[in-house]
Amino acid sequence: MARWIQSRRRPVPVGAGRREDGGTPAATEPAVPIGALRDALAGLGTTLDEATTCTELARAVVVLAGGAAAVLRRTGDAPSGYEAVAGDARLLPDARRVAAALRTTGPQAMDAHRAAWLERSAGAPPGGALCTPLTSGDETYGVLVWARDAGPPSEPEAEQLALLAERGASHIRHARAYEDVSRTAGDLQRALLASPGRPHPNLDVAIRYLPVGGSALVGGDWCETVRLHFGRTLLVVGDVMGHGLEAAVDMSAYRSSLRYIAASDLPPHRVLRQMDDIASGEADRRPATCLLARVDPGRGQMTLASAGHLPPVLITRDGGATQLPVPVGPPLGTGLGGYESATHVLAPGEILVLFTDGLVERRGEDIDHSLARLAALRFPAGKGVDDVLETIVDRLDAGHAEDDVAVLAARPHSRGQEASPEV
Repeated sequence: MARWIQSRRRPVPVGAGRREDGGTPAATEPAVPIGALRDALAGLGTTLDEATTCTELARAVVVLAGGAAAVLRRTGDAPSGYEAVAGDARLLPDARRVAAALRTTGPQAMDAHRAAWLERSAGAPPGGALCTPLTSGDETYGVLVWARDAGPPSEPEAEQLALLAERGASHIRHARAYEDVSRTAGDLQRALLASPGRPHPNLDVAIRYLPVGGSALVGGDWCETVRLHFGRTLLVVGDVMGHGLEAAVDMSAYRSSLRYIAASDLPPHRVLRQMDDIASGEADRRPATCLLARVDPGRGQMTLASAGHLPPVLITRDGGATQLPVPVGPPLGTGLGGYESATHVLAPGEILVLFTDGLVERRGEDIDHSLARLAALRFPAGKGVDDVLETIVDRLDAGHAEDDVAVLAARPHSRGQEASPEV
């Protein structure tokens, strides 16, 4: 039989003055020091992960009140099974019984600030469980279940559990909002990265994108290829400062302006200049670094220009790697301009690699040392662009990088292999 406790919300510490004989203390008995409550509240929501928050909540309840605690998260219209169990799990009632008790009391059981005390079945040892809704604002995210081998909690105990549940629910709300934004940013980024332009048939191109930590939350790293006249292809890699939805939106804006400007077939440094003019005219646009490489397989050359970006690496036909010098101008969006181009030879069979800083940078390490690590790699002769990227990602442990990674590799065909130039 379920007995409901209508609570008035007063922050009185859990477990106030627990008696040695195990009895329920009176509300006037000494309370647990306020520092214990403060520590418990501070230990909630240390991350923006909902499962972690539930674990922290259950542990905090057991530390302050003893017994056992768990969370019955609400997914859709009904609670799921127990999660984040802390303490002696044998004390907890069957999760199906908790869910059934909540259903029989009507919508208010899950949508109002109420707690239910579920006594054990007749003939069982004394004890029961207090079920406190995890409610924040107008949303209820589940139930905090606390059980012990004793009678119903005192009013101060019930009030304190309600306070912990309320704080935990607030952090769960933030975690779900963060997850929604992350999912939106990830969907946007994947949609953009899944539709790069197509290079000319005389150029093999491969692209890899690795979000930091494998998370859905992504930033502004991107790669692009744009077909130009006379069999030439413009290769692009860029990095908008920051992470998340805002960075992904700005990345989309930079990418759109690049496609529009590149269609006029300007030299790379003039493309950067116009992109900088557009970005600096928008007050909310985040700065970005960018590297352009206009590849002309017919002439066996490439023209590079950089807006604050790291230099590319050239992999020769014998498998060696070397950094290519390129004049570096300020990042896009600063309005400073001052970009220049440099032309290098790109022979058939050689591979040009463009990348964002997440591929090489490591915390506390000088960037020159980081770049030297990439240039020190050696590759088997004759490997294709996909194999080269896999080797780079593996040997530099890019899957555990501290920032997003975008990397592009391109190799021109020899004249006997290439298709007819398109215009």
